[in-house]
Amino acid sequence: MIQGELTTLGLGRTEERAYAALLRHRGDGAEELARKLGLPRRRLDAALDRLVRHGFASPPDGGGGADGLPRPAQPAAIRSLIHRRQAELHLRSAELERLRMAAERLEPPDGGAGGGGTEPVTGPAAVAERTARLLAGARQEIALLDRAPYAVPAARPGPGVAVRAVLAPGGPGGPPALAGPGVRTAADVPVRLLVVDRRTALLPPADPDAPDAAALLVRDGLLCTALLGLFDSVWERAEPPGAPGPERELLALLAAGLKDEAIARRLGVHVHTARRRISRLLDTLDARTRFQAGARASVRGWLEGP
Repeated sequence: MIQGELTTLGLGRTEERAYAALLRHRGDGAEELARKLGLPRRRLDAALDRLVRHGFASPPDGGGGADGLPRPAQPAAIRSLIHRRQAELHLRSAELERLRMAAERLEPPDGGAGGGGTEPVTGPAAVAERTARLLAGARQEIALLDRAPYAVPAARPGPGVAVRAVLAPGGPGGPPALAGPGVRTAADVPVRLLVVDRRTALLPPADPDAPDAAALLVRDGLLCTALLGLFDSVWERAEPPGAPGPERELLALLAAGLKDEAIARRLGVHVHTARRRISRLLDTLDARTRFQAGARASVRGWLEGP
């Protein structure tokens, strides 16, 4: 089985469920498949489109009409692709983390720009000032990955500037004051990243308030393209705030009184992974017990249907 591994290709739990259902129930048609998965038709169609784009299915036959379903690729044929892409994502994340650490160690003697399309920015005040300038100068798009302690303040874009942000919830002070369809949440944000107008990127420091905090400004086109690829992979598997599909499923299993081992089996993950997700969920809800987490999730509307 490949449960849990589709996320390495930028696919979420909904796409994974849709793929598994295609393998078992393709002859039922789209409406029946949506009913079996408990999804609105529009969410199923979006998930199927992403499966086709990522090579997990072929477009439906021409004679299938609006209710036709894509043809799923067989798991044995794509397992090697999943493992290879998973390794690529881990390598990219590790390379970016090494780049960030190298930036923090840089102390240019004159504070000038570095070569090769990169520039170290040292000191909390300098990092904050450069971040504000980048946000204020955006003309087309702001792309943001951030996690606690949050390094980027609230973005107030000008007219016509789109904002796409993925925030890891939790942590002191709360996330930046961002809201709207361009904001999503993810339990795991691999690196802090700000990309403005798809041509200038900033890798913020690990601790924005540290006296020796350092960031790296990137203007190199190839590196910016790679950073945007990382952002897009995180963006596609993130969830809109207030509609956390995987969290809702996990909360339902907790509410049913299932043990960790049973929850892991239902989610198709290792028991240690299930426990980490439960712990992150409790942190997100600022809850000490599972009962308290269920109560707070109910208040937020997380337990309502899709």
